[in-house]
Amino acid sequence: MSTPSSLQKGALVTVASGGAQTSIPFQYNPDTLRRNLTPQLVGGQQNDRSQMVRFSGAPVETISVEVELDYVDASGVADATVPSLGVYPLLSALEILAYPPSATIQSNAALLSSGTLEVAPTPAPLTLFVWGAQRVVPVAFQSYAITEQAFDNFLTPIRAVVQLEMRVLSYSDLATSNPGYSQYMVYQKNKESLAAKLSSSPV
Repeated sequence: MSTPSSLQKGALVTVASGGAQTSIPFQYNPDTLRRNLTPQLVGGQQNDRSQMVRFSGAPVETISVEVELDYVDASGVADATVPSLGVYPLLSALEILAYPPSATIQSNAALLSSGTLEVAPTPAPLTLFVWGAQRVVPVAFQSYAITEQAFDNFLTPIRAVVQLEMRVLSYSDLATSNPGYSQYMVYQKNKESLAAKLSSSPV
């Protein structure tokens, strides 16, 4: 499978506390993207006309995508007799987003061993799901499902499919000082702008 150079690729971008960014572009854009939105409402109870329906926050939105990884297609190398890393680097780049850094784990262990009574959990980096110019949203990973489909002679995976389940982080989840807060607001304003175009178009 080849991707035309004119086609924008989906990606995951992590933003460290210092502002440094790391991008993981998808080898191939997924064929489908599934989203679920659950409105957050209060009031409007059955047989109770005294309380009007109100929003309690942004809807809970989840995104599910299936990412295909193929070492042969990416590298042009099909000789299974030659040792390689296969799709290990690509898999690892996706999986490591679910791990606190090993250096931080070791540092925290040393602090506890030296008598520190409590060590705060490691903050996760801001992760953005990028799917075109109109859809750049902060997300938290809920699960990974990895299916390794082919291996070379050294049992190194050379093809895999990763099912990613993500929850969009909204202004209800993030502090106003978090860069993801303003990024989510851009995401919602894009929706409002696009919806306005529909209402202003002739039928």
